[in-house]
Amino acid sequence: MRFFFLLLFYIIYLPNTLAQVQFSEESILLGFDNSCYGIGTLGGGISFFDFDNDGWDDITVSSEEGEPVKFYNNTNGYFSQIDFGIEDELFETKTVQWIDFDNDNDYDLFITSNSDSNVLFENLGNMVFDNITISSGLNLNNNSNFGSSWGDYDKDGLLDVFICSRGNLGDDIQNYLYHNNGDGTFTIVNDLVGIDNNHHFSFCSAFFDYNNDGWQDLYIANDKLDTQNLLYKNNGDGTFTEVGEETGTNLSMDAMSTTIGDYNNDTWLDIYITNTVAGNIFLKNNGDGTFSNIAENNGTLFESAAWGAVFLDAENDTDLDLYVSGALDGTTSFLPSAFYENDGIGNYTIPSSAGFENDTAQSFSNAIGDINNDGYPDIAVLNYEPDNIFLWKNITNQNNNWLKVKLEGIDSNRQGIGSWIEISINGNKQYNYTLCGEGFLGQNSAYEFFGLGAANSIDYIKVSWLSGQVDVIQTPPINSHITIIEGGELGINENQDKNLLVYPNPGKKFHIKINNFSEKMVLHLTDVTGKVLLNRSQQSSETSLDLSDFDSGVYFLNIFNQSQILTKKLIIN
Repeated sequence: MRFFFLLLFYIIYLPNTLAQVQFSEESILLGFDNSCYGIGTLGGGISFFDFDNDGWDDITVSSEEGEPVKFYNNTNGYFSQIDFGIEDELFETKTVQWIDFDNDNDYDLFITSNSDSNVLFENLGNMVFDNITISSGLNLNNNSNFGSSWGDYDKDGLLDVFICSRGNLGDDIQNYLYHNNGDGTFTIVNDLVGIDNNHHFSFCSAFFDYNNDGWQDLYIANDKLDTQNLLYKNNGDGTFTEVGEETGTNLSMDAMSTTIGDYNNDTWLDIYITNTVAGNIFLKNNGDGTFSNIAENNGTLFESAAWGAVFLDAENDTDLDLYVSGALDGTTSFLPSAFYENDGIGNYTIPSSAGFENDTAQSFSNAIGDINNDGYPDIAVLNYEPDNIFLWKNITNQNNNWLKVKLEGIDSNRQGIGSWIEISINGNKQYNYTLCGEGFLGQNSAYEFFGLGAANSIDYIKVSWLSGQVDVIQTPPINSHITIIEGGELGINENQDKNLLVYPNPGKKFHIKINNFSEKMVLHLTDVTGKVLLNRSQQSSETSLDLSDFDSGVYFLNIFNQSQILTKKLIIN
């Protein structure tokens, strides 16, 4: 009888909490022919980020020398390579990141290079770009630049950038912290803030808050055994102090990447660092200013040639799993890659049938996003030739619920980078911290993913911004994409109805496409007060809207008839 009840328990409850993880590699099916990195030095970077702000995560891929940076636009879950008409010097590139450095509601493009200069393209609106590298002060030549991470270390509402240089023994190069001056220019502040000017063979870094004091600290992954990883504590007065030894983070290793997450939901951010066959490092934050390496105990050593890594809740069962890319191709006994599944209490194993059996390319950077806006995170991986990128589509049986949260800062930086997002499910908490520049040369979606398991409701979402503002949204809808504007306002859900597509957005001239169009619809445009500014009948499934004569700002487009209403937030820049 006892066996019967145990069996009944597993049949009824476990399908809602332990959905079988399943991924399918679908890059060619979804439009990624001719998308490999080539054979550039030590790999390149990938961004799984909605660069045109239309609600669909796009993909950007860095390149070897002689090849351009590649842009793939996501339309309803399918990708097509596009050309923005930017002047590409065709030098070898590393990080490709979309950032709103000037807080003007569109995404600018920052690219690092190990063979030439970094490049900053300002988005002038409508995805028209201007190369402002020289005038911005970010022209850093011949510095073997690899990773870049963005954060607001002085909490002035503007994104600053830390640039890592790796190079070779004897190179006269260093890392640089650039302060955003708010006028389109950046200034090197190493000496002012306490960042040393030595060569550390640095691949990547991450701005995060290791001691929960509200200020962004900086962790740096350094290659080679004769250098140590560095942790710079933010003193809250515009300066940093290096605290690697006292925190236990001053590791001597072949460190490739810095992956940040709260794997055990204890409100303290942990660090995963990839390495060579000596084994990866999993630094558990003890909450007392120290860290402990638990990789051997929790099953995440990897012990191969690891590069990119990313935390994700693959099956939306409320705990963080882990994916690691590797440079080996599976022809040896060493792991070529690994998907580690969390058992719910922080122990990790590699499931035998999650779909990654052919994940055997020479891989470097990876990132997560959402191909089809189904709330289940997908994984993009950048590979050496002859392999195109891998696009691991998450096809896990969708028994579990989810939530995606995107931030829009007002007093804080516009992307809300450096914010804590907390959700509560029947009193059980989960935490995500917003970063820009993650893993090895990666950039994840602007949305933070939360798995809800079988829960049918959320108590609240709490956002703690860098400005000090704390917003609480009570009982938000589940299985939805939510934008929270600093101050507690909920933005119109970009994806609340996939039947209405508006692009480019932000912009001035908008293209509108209505799927499942019904005849005799009405188009309304209102301002934030609800005042109707435009009213016309809508006779077809596609139209254009020229708002060049309107002032910059936020507007709302409503298209409706007696049976349906479609709504989209428009930003005129």
